[in-house]
Amino acid sequence: MSMATSFDCPRCGGAVTEEYYGPCGACRDVLRATVGSAALDVEAAAYEPKMNVTPNAVATKD
Repeated sequence: MSMATSFDCPRCGGAVTEEYYGPCGACRDVLRATVGSAALDVEAAAYEPKMNVTPNAVATKD
């Protein structure tokens, strides 16, 4: 059940009818072409505790 709403595009000011408020379809296409980028694979460094952190006495109990 989609409900289209008429409003002025906040980017270009043109009158549009869209389901959600935001930039019109033409503005979204321009934004994707100019601002969008491919996702990057980022690897997080392995966790290394600080030197002042000591193991729990219960965890090291023999």
